Amino acid sequence: MNKGAHNDVGVYTENAGDMLGRTDGIGVMANTQTSEILQNAARLAVDEGMDWGGAKRRALRELGLPARTPLPDNLQMEDAVREHIAIFHADTQPRELHLLRVLALEWMRRMQAFRPYLGGAAWWGTATRRSDVVIALFCDDPKSAEIELINQRVRYEPGRTVGLRGEPVDVLAVHVHSAELDEDVTVQLLVYDLDDLRGALRADPRGRAPRGDIAAVQLLLGGSASATLAP
Repeated sequence: MNKGAHNDVGVYTENAGDMLGRTDGIGVMANTQTSEILQNAARLAVDEGMDWGGAKRRALRELGLPARTPLPDNLQMEDAVREHIAIFHADTQPRELHLLRVLALEWMRRMQAFRPYLGGAAWWGTATRRSDVVIALFCDDPKSAEIELINQRVRYEPGRTVGLRGEPVDVLAVHVHSAELDEDVTVQLLVYDLDDLRGALRADPRGRAPRGDIAAVQLLLGGSASATLAP
């Protein structure tokens, strides 16, 4: 029996069943590869405190995959991180998350004049002791937050990071020792213009607020220690 046949415009085609089998095989391979990337990236994000983008890129290298390999999106990454926490850190993560949110609230109050919003892992509920606390500030004058840290005699490290729309933004990194965690925690203060505030509160693809103000963080702390935003 012929493996293939000509279609009605005269182009030779493989047997439809063979084509379907090959397509399914490619799909299975792609799904397996994506799963491996996610498992490794989630481990790096949770256990080593890496940012998600960096964790995904390092996962490619550790797996020996080409740099051009498509990366999982952040929703897939979030699900993988939550799964990793549930399997390996269920007994310790809720307390660590709570303590990081308490620390975040302290710094939000210290920087209250600059409209602070908590984001990142401490907001989503996926933070562990190795996570940074990420607070966005929305300032009339971009230098005012830095001046406030100087006035408070706070030591900080200025730098740049990726902003809301992928643009570079100023970040003021403050290193704080947490006695409760017995860990040095980095508080990242991202400095935005006030005009950026509206876009910063746009819901994510799952309909959730991507960050929260002081009142929202207080509500999270008022719930259970493991309060998390529904995935």
